[in-house]
Amino acid sequence: MPELIAPTVDLRDSWMESTSEWRGAHQDGAGLWEADDLSTVEGFAAWTQRLREQSAAEEVTPDRVPASYWWIVEGGTYLGAISLRHALNDKLLEAGGHIGYGVRPSARGRGVATWALGAALDRARERGIDRVLITCDDGNIASARTIERNGGVLEDVRETWLGLARRYWITL
Repeated sequence: MPELIAPTVDLRDSWMESTSEWRGAHQDGAGLWEADDLSTVEGFAAWTQRLREQSAAEEVTPDRVPASYWWIVEGGTYLGAISLRHALNDKLLEAGGHIGYGVRPSARGRGVATWALGAALDRARERGIDRVLITCDDGNIASARTIERNGGVLEDVRETWLGLARRYWITL
């Protein structure tokens, strides 16, 4: 059974192994910033520390909001990441939403994303968030199904700063 855990340097080898599966693609939910240097243990440790600290932050940067980050782990193997943004700014209200997630390709098709999204919705409810926006690329049918399985109601499909996006709301 998978679990959500705080990002940790202890899983660096598994996380690094997963990056080869992404083939340079962005890992939604991972909290990577362009300045993050994950090539060294020290850089990786600094990144995981920033992710843990950001969940308690009142303010991050002018264009970012506080968020909680978790890794989806099973049997000591990194399967993916999921993040919960504690609030929305104008940019996230258009696309991005409250929750972002990504599951490594070798772990897809097993219900991992559906489970992780459900667990993140529980955490959102615990934070007092009563309505959650989740978006996905219009062509990402697997992600759309994941959101719909967790009660997502499609508001619209629109052109956004992320491209053509499906926008779903879930009332908690």
